[in-house]
Amino acid sequence: MRALLVANPAATTTSARTRDVLIHALASEMKLEAVTTEYRGHARDLGRRAAESGLDLVVALGGDGTVNEVVNGLLHNGPDPERLPRLAVVPGGSTNVFARALGLPNDAVEATGALLDALREHRERTVGLGLAAGAPGSEDESVPARWFTFCAGFGFDAGVVGRVEQQRERGKRSTHALYVRQLVRQFWEEPNRRGGTVTLERPGADPVTDLVLSIVCNTSPWTYLGNRPLYASPEASFDTALDVLALSRLSTPAVARYATQLLTSTPERGPHGKHAVTLHDLTDFTLHSKVPLPFQMDGDHLGLRTSVQFTGVRRALRVIV
Repeated sequence: MRALLVANPAATTTSARTRDVLIHALASEMKLEAVTTEYRGHARDLGRRAAESGLDLVVALGGDGTVNEVVNGLLHNGPDPERLPRLAVVPGGSTNVFARALGLPNDAVEATGALLDALREHRERTVGLGLAAGAPGSEDESVPARWFTFCAGFGFDAGVVGRVEQQRERGKRSTHALYVRQLVRQFWEEPNRRGGTVTLERPGADPVTDLVLSIVCNTSPWTYLGNRPLYASPEASFDTALDVLALSRLSTPAVARYATQLLTSTPERGPHGKHAVTLHDLTDFTLHSKVPLPFQMDGDHLGLRTSVQFTGVRRALRVIV
């Protein structure tokens, strides 16, 4: 098997020594080329090169951002139903939602052992992905399409992600406490929390209007707080299209209620109530906003958008598990 390992040297939970050990372990089982990323977007470029050269497997060693870039490189020309690209993931970031949602250990060494076992036993699964692009006819229609593996957010939660990225650029470590602090600051400074600006449109249904927060899930759980899984859309799955949790109000009582529901969520029950909208297995829909809002995909802040078109692709990628 010919494989490429894409390693992010800035991954928060793996050292250079750990990466060397993992590379040697993988190289014992396959013909492996290992490349360390050097700039933002490098993992995407490497994934595209691997796809175009017909490599059998790409291994992403890093966090969710590294995985997202590799996936977008592999699927630069879209998924070929006859030969879906093959991906393996070794978690190295602070949260690793995609890897953990696949059932992989959160420790890089243990995950490598699980990966080697899966390769020897020829274990893999096909997963669906989300695709987001600028909506036709909007001022964002020229924004290129981009794949996401586990979630996207438009509005409040994307604003939190943007604040965290700003803090990390200032040298702060990516911790769960950092996320909580930035969430509180985003709440108090959110200008639209009592009256949302987002409308969700989908074929064959009435628009859902005045949304403040829109979370699009491709799997469940949505994220983790430490070792605690949080289920925004418990029914979301790699085997279906996309799920949406949207809120039309973020007053102090509403936030307290929905935050409590999220912290106590289970695979059977997520946030619910008068101001919560939950939608399951959507293949095509669009989110429009009256004003530019923050947008994030797989925990990567992508700036401000006014309109995003989503597509759920049920068979897009093969993953070694």
